[in-house]
Formats: sequence, structure tokens, C-alpha cells
Amino acid sequence: MPSQLWPYITPGIPDELFDRLPGIPLSKREVRLLLLSALRLEPKSVVWDIGAGTGTIPVEIGLLCPQGRIVAIERDEEVASLIRHNCDRFGVNNVEVIEGTAPECLADISHSPQRVCIEGGRPIREILKQVWQYLPFQGRVVATAGNLESLYAISESFSQLHARNIEVVQSAVNRLEGRGRHQTLVAIDPIFILSGEKLE
Repeated sequence: MPSQLWPYITPGIPDELFDRLPGIPLSKREVRLLLLSALRLEPKSVVWDIGAGTGTIPVEIGLLCPQGRIVAIERDEEVASLIRHNCDRFGVNNVEVIEGTAPECLADISHSPQRVCIEGGRPIREILKQVWQYLPFQGRVVATAGNLESLYAISESFSQLHARNIEVVQSAVNRLEGRGRHQTLVAIDPIFILSGEKLE
């Protein structure tokens, strides 16, 4: 059932419709669309979102896959509450929010994932290694990197884990915004989006 706040079946909810906390990252709409595409969701997918931040990805997936199950993992209690709040705002009721630090908390999750989105987490190599153990055959991981160090760490981990069908995309998006009396194209911070499948 469509949300009253976003009564469309199209993904790409405008950023300003999400409630936010100062300093807490939010996946920009255009980047979010690339992430959702890379996840290759199915109607009943079980998705882990590690480092869920504001909760944009869980909300989008919850609306796209009402029969699916989303586990949003966030280490900060206040941020976890924000995710729950945004899910409530959009009428999403198939998201479970877990307060914990990855990879330590992953063993306590009752539902194994078919798709994993990693948007945060400093020990990215350890997180990927642990996540890979829970993924089934043909499971997919999508991870973001905002710098070359993270890009290298994710790429190297995919290689060590024998991930297949690896794709790497760098977003380069400009938005038209009002600046005083003028309309100006403003760049959104570029980000790398890496995806890979478990096929062995």
C-alpha cells in the first residue's frame, strides 16, 4: 500500500521528505537509485542494510518490497530511533532496526540475507568477510566508498572472497539549486558503488 507521504511506486523519494539529525549521513536520492538498482531486489528479498544512517534505503526497499524483510543495522541509539521514526512516517512496517556494531552484531540476526547493502562501517574488510558467510548462492552485496582507501579495501575484499559479476560505478550528479537570484548546478559528492555476487 503506497505511503501517503510518497504515494508512488517509483523509487527516489526526495531527500527533504526524510527527517534528519545533524551530522548523520543521508544517501542522496540519485545515489540511492543506483544502490537500489545494484541490489536487484526480488519481491520477498531479505535485505541487511549495514550503517543505515537516516534510514533512506530501508524505507525505499520497504515500499518497493512490502513482502520483503529489511534489517537496518545502526550502532547509535539515537540514529536507530531516527530510522524507526522515518519508517513510521512512510508507513513502512517490514523493517527491523538493530542497534549494534558490525560485524559483531551480525551473528545475532535471525534472518540470513539474500542482499546486503553496506553504507558504513570502518572495518569494511571484516564486515564483508562476515557477511559473505551468511549469503546464500547468488546472494549480492552492494557497498559504497567515498574515498580511494575504501574503494581499494572493498575491491580487494571482493577479490579475496571470489565475488563474481563485479560492477563498479562512480556517481557524478549535479542538481539545479537556487543561489540568491540565480539557478546554479551544484555537484553532489561523488561516490563509488561496488556490487558483487556469491556464485561459489
